[in-house]
Amino acid sequence: MPWTKACATQDIDEEDLIRFDHGGQTYAIYHSPEGDFYATAGKCTHEEVHLCDGLVMGHLIECPKHNGKFDYRTGKAKRALVCINLRTFPVKVEDGDVYIEVP
Repeated sequence: MPWTKACATQDIDEEDLIRFDHGGQTYAIYHSPEGDFYATAGKCTHEEVHLCDGLVMGHLIECPKHNGKFDYRTGKAKRALVCINLRTFPVKVEDGDVYIEVP
């Protein structure tokens, strides 16, 4: 799978995320409190709501529609109404840019 530039590291504040659209898919790129970057599918597995409008708290993303929560590092569903995990994608940082490995 190819590496695709999603954004610059400075584009995302710590404990925040941005939306990245590529190849007809939506992704969410996160900046953890420790300074690491992560990527997941960009829509909630419950009702396909965009997670970019959600709230990041520590390592969790809260869906803006029904307040379901996921651990964005692993994609694991952490709170009802979500029970299907988010897909995660490998991330690398090079020269101040964030790349994700997407199909």
